[in-house]
Amino acid sequence: MATKTEERGKIANEESEIKTEKEEKENAQADAPVKTGPMEDFLRSIGKPPELDDVVEGPVTALGRARVFVDLHPYGTGIIYGREYLSARDTLKNVHLGDTITAKIVGTDNTEGYLELSLREARQALIWNEAELAMQKKTIFELPITEANKGGLIINWNSIQGFLPASQLASAHYPRVPDGDKEKIFGELKKLVGEKIEVMVITASPKEGKLIFSEKGAAPSERASLVEKYHVGDVMDGVVTGATDFGVFVKIEEGLEGLVHISEMDWALVENPKGRYKVGDAIKVKVIEIKDGKVSLSIKALVEDPWTAAGEKYKKDQKVDAVIIKYNKHGALASIEEGVAGLVHISEFENEEDLRAKLELGKVYPFTITFFEPKERRMTLKPAS
Repeated sequence: MATKTEERGKIANEESEIKTEKEEKENAQADAPVKTGPMEDFLRSIGKPPELDDVVEGPVTALGRARVFVDLHPYGTGIIYGREYLSARDTLKNVHLGDTITAKIVGTDNTEGYLELSLREARQALIWNEAELAMQKKTIFELPITEANKGGLIINWNSIQGFLPASQLASAHYPRVPDGDKEKIFGELKKLVGEKIEVMVITASPKEGKLIFSEKGAAPSERASLVEKYHVGDVMDGVVTGATDFGVFVKIEEGLEGLVHISEMDWALVENPKGRYKVGDAIKVKVIEIKDGKVSLSIKALVEDPWTAAGEKYKKDQKVDAVIIKYNKHGALASIEEGVAGLVHISEFENEEDLRAKLELGKVYPFTITFFEPKERRMTLKPAS
């Protein structure tokens, strides 16, 4: 009969063998190629599941008593019910099976497994998105004035109540009261109620529920009078009023803004304008174009073109060190100094994977210049042998 010591030793050996076998399986799984079957491809293709406050779209699959069900394939089924149903019942009366509707997710932990939806909030979210886009594009609206208060005017736009401060009125409508009496100013503002004026959105903040309009620069005559003061080549101080993926808007005077396109921000590659400037930043800009009442500005035009100096320092067949700053469909961009970059063509490698393996972003490598035209700001490179 085996002793207790022998039994414990036997058990320990078995546990060790099981642990070793488990580790071998885990290592084998780690080394195994990633599965690319239909199910795996599908799971990768469906992307991230919708979350709270996301706006979603889908067809109506069922109409119950005070309930509407929406197919949100492949994530499940959405439901509009309760208070959300009551607030949108006039709209839902005209909804039929198969109709596609847009709604906002207001709940993800429904006890029955449904995603709770709101038509009302989705409508508001879409309207605010439209307001933000109108602000970026400087869209002009002709809207009626519905009310007046001592600070300005009330304007309704797409069911949202907006505010037009008296300070943002064009000169033709600005209340001229010699002694600045607030009651007299209020009296002048009330005379504008019912009139239609041309305005543009200057602030759209859905979180704060704030929609602010300006008449300054909105009317064609007003814009023309502001723009005509400027000429190509003028240099001035401005303030950043907005940053987008394609550039930054800069206020050069009250009621007049210009765009610094991403290509005019720096001689070096700019990936994200929002990361460079924020609202309120003071910057110096140069007017490079005035067209159709719009002013185009440049920041990089205020500094010397680095390609000019590079033209005296570099030449074809010269060996240089360059840092990889970006990949594109043609290969990789490599910078030999700030603002001077050339293309390393993919044909210099077996394939794109080989290129990315041999040229890592942010690393410096030796190259030979194979083509150099500084006046055209063009250069090509190949890995130095």
